[in-house]
Amino acid sequence: MAKITYKIRFWFETFFRSCTRQFRMVLADAGVMLFFLALPLAYPVVYTLIYNPEVVREIPIAIVDNSRTAESRHLARMIDATENASVAGYAASLAEARKWAMERKVYAVIVIPGDYAKKLGRHEQAVLPTYCDMGLMIRYRNLLFALTDVTLQLGADIRAEAIDNIPAGALLAEVTEKSVDTQAFMLGNPTQGFASFIMTGLVILILQQSMVLGVMMLGGGSTERRRKNSGIDPLEINGPMSASVLGRALCVVTIYAPLTVYILHYVPLMFHLPLFGSPWQYLPLALPFLFASAFLGMMLRPLVSERESSFLVFVFTSVIFLFLSGLTWPRSAMSPLWHAVSSIVPASWGMQGFIGINSNAGTLELASEPYMWLWGLAALYFIIAVIVEKLCIRHDLRRYGK
Repeated sequence: MAKITYKIRFWFETFFRSCTRQFRMVLADAGVMLFFLALPLAYPVVYTLIYNPEVVREIPIAIVDNSRTAESRHLARMIDATENASVAGYAASLAEARKWAMERKVYAVIVIPGDYAKKLGRHEQAVLPTYCDMGLMIRYRNLLFALTDVTLQLGADIRAEAIDNIPAGALLAEVTEKSVDTQAFMLGNPTQGFASFIMTGLVILILQQSMVLGVMMLGGGSTERRRKNSGIDPLEINGPMSASVLGRALCVVTIYAPLTVYILHYVPLMFHLPLFGSPWQYLPLALPFLFASAFLGMMLRPLVSERESSFLVFVFTSVIFLFLSGLTWPRSAMSPLWHAVSSIVPASWGMQGFIGINSNAGTLELASEPYMWLWGLAALYFIIAVIVEKLCIRHDLRRYGK
């Protein structure tokens, strides 16, 4: 019984000593402090400022008016009056408008055919050929919305005018002009802004990658010390490896706790980003996410032999993790292989859970799948990190030991 009590006490002593030692190492390391503090504090603010204003307005377009009638000029004025499009000029021909587009003076060309007014007078359908620059989807989307709204409104006006010309037309127009009306509610992103769309999930990836980078830099520093001291790290606490790994992870999670509150709660308030969920619902989701990210950094330690090597891993994995997260492409549309790879990245589940709670006013109960996955990944990566740490110590002793 005394032996068991001693082992338990020794385990907790190692745990607390590893945690306090890690705190001293982090505070004494300017490079690690830069990535643990400066990066999470500055990146969300800088990124959000870059994406402000959130929407693209007054996109220049060219009009090729082959009709040259009052109706065609009215159509051009309606398009120019929208908030998304601005008529930059009238081109004499489609070739001239195409030249403007190639010179990046305009991003869309609308051709009004010569029989436009005639078809309207005959109550026939008129076709408006539209050429859009697809180089940037946000421009194409806004131009499409502007043209769609104008054509729908113009069609409603023409029908109302036609009804007014028949007997009792005014009463009939009042009844039939808007027999069916539609209203759009943009859930999760009322402003339809780009920052509101991307920053809500990108902050999760910033938290993960900055933590992974700092943890791997600490691991690279330990490897360098072993290389100089015959395979022994003089700053390492001797004891159960599970206690040492958990203590170091607790230190990192403690440092990131206030940063997480700042990024997930105060940054959206500063820039008026969507913030519909309760902090008591999405902040508990951050706990397993932070532990999973810390253990992920320790698990990737064999990839880092020097402190500077962590930058290569950071740059290489950031783009991959962004595409696998489901932020730019839905995970449900991924192939089974990439869906499985995405499922082992903590940021993927962190984004899904946080966006579901924050943007749609959900609860932690509704985000139970990401929550359980994050705890599962934290447990899995903890076991792997313990094994990896043991193997790294043995490898360094054999390689650098005298």
